[in-house]
Amino acid sequence: MWGVRGCRSVLASLLVLAYILRVIPKPPVADFVHLHSHTQFSLLDGALKIDEMVARAVAFGMPALAITDHGNLFGAVQFYKRVRAAGLRPVVGCECYIAPGDRRERRVLDVPESSWHLTLLCRDETGFHNLMKLVSLAWLEGFYFKPRIDKELLAEHSAGLLAMSGCLKGEVNFHLRRGEREQAMAAAARYQDILGPENFYLEVMRNGFEEQDRIIPGILELSATMGIPVVATNDCHYLEQDDALAHDVLFCIQTGKKLNDEGRLRMSSNQLYFRSPAEMAQVFHDLPEAVRATREVAERCELALDFDRVQFQLPRFDPPEGFTDTGVYLEHLAREGLRRRYPGEEGGAHEERLARELATIREMGFPGYFLVVKDIVDFARSQGIPVGPGRGSAAGSLVLYCLGITDIDPLRYGLLFERFLNNERVTLPDVDVDFADDRRQEVVDYIRTRYGADSVAQIISFGTMQSRAVVRDVGRVMDVPIVEVDRLAKLIPQGMKLDTALATSSELRQAVRRNPVYEELMSVARRLEGLNRHPSVHASAVVIAPRPLIEVVPLYRTPEGGVCTQFDMYSLDDVGLLKMDVLGLRTLTLIEEAARFIREGGGSFETVPECYDDEAAYELIRRGETVCVFQLESAGMRDLCRRMRPERLEHITALIALYRPGPMDLIPTYLARKEGREPIEYEHPLLEGICRETFGIMIYQEQVMQAAQALAGYSLGSADLLRRAMGKKKPEQMRALAGSFIEGCARTNGIPREQAERIFNLLAKFAGYGFNKSHAAGYACLSYVTACLKANHPVEFIAATLASEIGDSKKLAVIVNEARRMGVRVLGPDINRSRARFA
Repeated sequence: MWGVRGCRSVLASLLVLAYILRVIPKPPVADFVHLHSHTQFSLLDGALKIDEMVARAVAFGMPALAITDHGNLFGAVQFYKRVRAAGLRPVVGCECYIAPGDRRERRVLDVPESSWHLTLLCRDETGFHNLMKLVSLAWLEGFYFKPRIDKELLAEHSAGLLAMSGCLKGEVNFHLRRGEREQAMAAAARYQDILGPENFYLEVMRNGFEEQDRIIPGILELSATMGIPVVATNDCHYLEQDDALAHDVLFCIQTGKKLNDEGRLRMSSNQLYFRSPAEMAQVFHDLPEAVRATREVAERCELALDFDRVQFQLPRFDPPEGFTDTGVYLEHLAREGLRRRYPGEEGGAHEERLARELATIREMGFPGYFLVVKDIVDFARSQGIPVGPGRGSAAGSLVLYCLGITDIDPLRYGLLFERFLNNERVTLPDVDVDFADDRRQEVVDYIRTRYGADSVAQIISFGTMQSRAVVRDVGRVMDVPIVEVDRLAKLIPQGMKLDTALATSSELRQAVRRNPVYEELMSVARRLEGLNRHPSVHASAVVIAPRPLIEVVPLYRTPEGGVCTQFDMYSLDDVGLLKMDVLGLRTLTLIEEAARFIREGGGSFETVPECYDDEAAYELIRRGETVCVFQLESAGMRDLCRRMRPERLEHITALIALYRPGPMDLIPTYLARKEGREPIEYEHPLLEGICRETFGIMIYQEQVMQAAQALAGYSLGSADLLRRAMGKKKPEQMRALAGSFIEGCARTNGIPREQAERIFNLLAKFAGYGFNKSHAAGYACLSYVTACLKANHPVEFIAATLASEIGDSKKLAVIVNEARRMGVRVLGPDINRSRARFA
């Protein structure tokens, strides 16, 4: 019952891999190509998952495959890469909506949804850029029911495109259905004029709809009269024929209907599936030339995008007068910062590290990026907007520390630059910055003003149909009582996929098997699980381009009126655009407010301490009195604080890194060694300097990198690649990695093979769940600062904490109880003394 069907994506990937590796011979090349396909990016309409449709196309021997989602290019990059990787020709397109008149008009006409459909395909890169502009302007200027373009816009951006007349909702077919032959001919002629006679095709479909068969004679007559080629398509919306019910349910989710609602919009056919070439040849046995034409169309689509050698598109930064380029200016600022950060300590390790980092940054072409980030952080500081001490691997950069972007000393705390950036892993650096959450928008507004509103946008993301949610969605559509659906959904472990839940939970399995309705519900839910449900906006990321974004990526207008990219963050990486996470962190707001209360009372407090040695703060942590202390407030973490008894910042860093699934298993050993109850052992003497701080246990990703460098002679850049590869645990790759590591150990340090194998297995284990030390250290700083506030300024700390959670009554109750435990009185409102917030 829970067999092959639930494993489609895995099987699809394995099948494609088998063909690529020639484990299985490829089928003969087919004469048919699907040119009209709706993936899951046709939200709540298309149910085709890209991996599955690509695998099916490979199995059918199709030489190419097209994506034509409704009014968007959300999945274009992902689709292109997957199809190309499978050895097929990717055909990128879109089923666009055409306004009957001007796209900016908002009038209800006799045309449903005030738009016709038109299938556009990219012939080349010019066509791809034109399609991106068309789709963008459809959302930005033409949205009315649907994102619409008009013929004026199409004529302006027609180069590199070809068009097909679309489904029954296409303009030509619209007129043929109404018996308006002259209007149909005029519409076809207009498209020929716009795109060129050779770039317009008439689509024919046979999906079991009576009207399709009724208008085919009219289409063929137009073809003969006007010399327009006919092409057979299938308007694919799902993979298998028996997915029709799941697709109908998906359609009901979109429209808010139930399956048994009378008069609802429904698909009266089960033929919108990914038919084989043989099936298409049979369906169009009387029109074989229309089937063959699909391959001819695909061969005309020669879009070539190279995502392996992408050119990074970074925002322009002009250095001030007197500096020849951004590299020179960056070095000037970094060396100034070095003198400021380390007064009287010029030369030595600091200079050497800075020079190495600057050389890497310059070699990779990123000086401008670092200057842009500095510009943004400098603006925030100039406006009194609190900035975090460092987040993610960026805290490992000495250059960023010297520029004042981060505030944690990477040399003092053993943080590695190569974990953040190295020339053996050519990717954009990722500097994520925390700002006070109540002033984050000021930073975003500055970025738009400084770098151009048309060059800055937020980034789209997609909510997917997860296991519990999809069961509830399907249950509602099938009109299963909500109490029963809720009970069924709660039997699914949080975050677990349906197939896994059914395999591991006997209670869920039995509940489903006892009720045929539940069986059908679960069958449909499993097919829809993982599909995109709705677009949303990434909570913190913004993209900054060197020119108007509409020239680089397609854009989307949100229901709230904002503009974001149609490509998600991963696709933006593929096209080389700079993404920056501008995060709002409530803790920074809390710290600043507490410091203000202290200043108002005549005291002072360093929100960015020069040293982390306040004994009162550590004593508070050792007592486990860390309610409201950043990262240390959960019951489990409070217990660990009491057991670990931190004495310095490194211990808080380790505490944050250890308290996660996986590393938690190491906590007993860590504590025993820290307390001297267990001897500290090292697999090799060279590991002592690397693991002494963590009592012989590897808990950081950086330790894996340092071990590979010390033992096997890797550069830190190569060691980072090794760490990343180890984390993926692919058997073939692991064997190759083990061989090179063992050889390196023997060559560099004469380590015997058996010992080198043990060390490799140890490193591979830690690489799988080791934590980023730079990130842990940055957050440990905030843990220390909030502990310092609570220990030394309890009243101000509690007031600021209450103010930061003013909208959450449950959290307020927890804070008030903690205040009482601390002996801090929380008074009621007083019209003469109270402020707008807690004080």
